[in-house]
Amino acid sequence: MDVRQNTYPSSATGRAARVQSVAFLIIRRSGFLIPIAFLAFFFLYPLAVVFQFSFAEGAQGILALLREGYYLRVFWFTVWQALLSTVLTLALALPAAYVFARYEFPGKALLRAISTAPFVMPTVVVAAAFSALLGPRGLLNSWLQNVFSLDQPPIQIQNTLAIILLAHVFYNYTIVLRLVGGFWSNLDTRLEQAAAVLGANRWRVLVEITLPLIFPALGAAALLIFIFTFTSFGVIIILGGPRFATVEVEIYRQTAQLLQLDIAAALSLVQLGCTLLFTLFYTRLAARSAVPLDLRPRHGIQRRLLTWRARTLAAVNILVLLLLLGAPLLALALRSVTVAGRDASGYTLEYYAALTENRTGSIFYVPPLTALTNSLIFAGLTALLALLIGGLAAYLLAEQETRSQRRQTGSRPASLVASLLDTLFTLPLGTSPVTLGLGLLLGFSVPLLAGLRASPLLIPVAHTLVALPFVVRVLLPVLRGLDPRLREAAAVLGAAPGRVWCEVDLPLIFPALLTGVVFAFTVSLGEFGATLIIARPEYPTLPIVIYRLLGQPGAINYGQALALSTILMLTTAVSFLLLEKVRYRDIGEF
Repeated sequence: MDVRQNTYPSSATGRAARVQSVAFLIIRRSGFLIPIAFLAFFFLYPLAVVFQFSFAEGAQGILALLREGYYLRVFWFTVWQALLSTVLTLALALPAAYVFARYEFPGKALLRAISTAPFVMPTVVVAAAFSALLGPRGLLNSWLQNVFSLDQPPIQIQNTLAIILLAHVFYNYTIVLRLVGGFWSNLDTRLEQAAAVLGANRWRVLVEITLPLIFPALGAAALLIFIFTFTSFGVIIILGGPRFATVEVEIYRQTAQLLQLDIAAALSLVQLGCTLLFTLFYTRLAARSAVPLDLRPRHGIQRRLLTWRARTLAAVNILVLLLLLGAPLLALALRSVTVAGRDASGYTLEYYAALTENRTGSIFYVPPLTALTNSLIFAGLTALLALLIGGLAAYLLAEQETRSQRRQTGSRPASLVASLLDTLFTLPLGTSPVTLGLGLLLGFSVPLLAGLRASPLLIPVAHTLVALPFVVRVLLPVLRGLDPRLREAAAVLGAAPGRVWCEVDLPLIFPALLTGVVFAFTVSLGEFGATLIIARPEYPTLPIVIYRLLGQPGAINYGQALALSTILMLTTAVSFLLLEKVRYRDIGEF
């Protein structure tokens, strides 16, 4: 009797559980409307306004783009610099992906963390890092001028295509290392061994066996790099200077400098169409790379560096990784405490001490440390909002996918709903931040929404839109893998749905939730494109202040920019290291 009473819920408990179940069901159904309503109001509506502005005078805006050779040249430069950046990144990173996929060696985990840190760095920090290393006032030029008594900096690649390409490779190197290397590390080596036994040399094995197998991951990585460099903004506008302009940069110039909103909207429409097309191709290739071929645990594939050929290959790629990815960040940190120049040397904390000063004396500018406070507040709000919206969206997607899998009849409509929702929550990934900022600027300029347009809360909303697809992609695989029998067992034992979620779901998905929070926080800290358009002067973020300081003359302004960039770099790196500690390490994870 005691056993039955302890095992099965009483009738009163059962009624209470049923009441809670109905209440929880109502809350859950209405809660699922929150992410859809959020995207409809803050994403689809602003894009619709951009579309409306593009055709405000018929097709004049689009026709102006086709008539003016300048815009065609901007579009062509955007395409070919993205292609060149993608090819260079693949050429430099593929050998390292092979080394990390096939070999085990001391310090490998640390090197993977170092390689991934640049990817989560804000673009303004990446631009400042290369300026600190290779710019006219950079560490390398200052050292060469001191050593060889030169009057002019010997390295003159600032505002050239070369430094843009270097920064793009720096920024996207880890995509190949993680995406391709992660997939490569789980491929069964017996296929390659069988081909070698049949007489195929290494080149033929690579071309006919390995490359076809890793092509989905390789193509997905290439498309992702192309999308990021196609929409490049901070790197181009800071390192490229006025000579170079991508479509993204031109949208900003037409909006903020020339006030030609119709041209900016037309450019945004063209760019949006291109990026959505590229994103569609990317999701299809990423889905193909997720199909299990004959994947094996990594510990059964990776081997130690025993031959001189393997050691040389690993040493060369590690050296390239450290020089390409570590040198700019190290130069940034050193240059922020260094007095540079031919006739000056030594270390100083003057640039950090000046961060509390409003050197312009204008009421429309704030001390740099105030911008740091703003960024941390906005990042915290973004993390909470992205976790709420992204968590509900991931649960909605997982539930729709479960329905489509369980129903034998009528599964096609459920599958279609899941596909449409997945597309909806992925759309912000294919939208450039500058286009998003322009849409928010235009959409909330109407009198009814003017109060929201003037509110600083619009900044974390924009940051949430940027971070939302990443949060959903972090949570969704974990929710897909939850065993429904655990929930059913808890329900049979009398647990209400709320208790089931707290005591069953939450402990299992907590690492993914923490990963999503850290990722959203980091994305918000570095968001630059949308913020530059919608932020009010009295509420700047760190990337905006860094951009302003880099564009102003004077050693103190430049030093302040480097000091702020170093602070932002360290904050982002610490956040990312926390993310590395809690993230899941599944097969094929990026």
